[in-house]
Amino acid sequence: MSEIPGDLRFLKSHEWARVEGSGRVTVGISDHAQGLLGDLVYVELPNVGDRIEAGTAAAVVESVKAASDVYSPLTGTVVEVNSDLADKPETINEDAYGEGWIFVVQPADTEQLNELLTPDDYAEVLDEEGH
Repeated sequence: MSEIPGDLRFLKSHEWARVEGSGRVTVGISDHAQGLLGDLVYVELPNVGDRIEAGTAAAVVESVKAASDVYSPLTGTVVEVNSDLADKPETINEDAYGEGWIFVVQPADTEQLNELLTPDDYAEVLDEEGH
């Protein structure tokens, strides 16, 4: 199984959230998810300034096999997007928890972070799915 960084929170749909020092939250998809998708060929990013709701699709990643929605772990406003992914979507395959981040949200309510899965909880989800 791929390594799961201890400083992240997760959704069951395989998105991760990292709280930055500024209070903003960086979002991406897990290493497990990129592995299932295979080679990514396209990323549809949200727009800076978009208001997004927790649990709703905020971005799309497409691989040679499938397209998959990327759900926002938090309600808030998109304050930054990883525009490098437009030219290099494979960055997510190469570094899902680092350079492959997708967008940054300014959360409306940081309490929502408490509803996300811890790394251990996420590992249990993967185990239940048989991965």
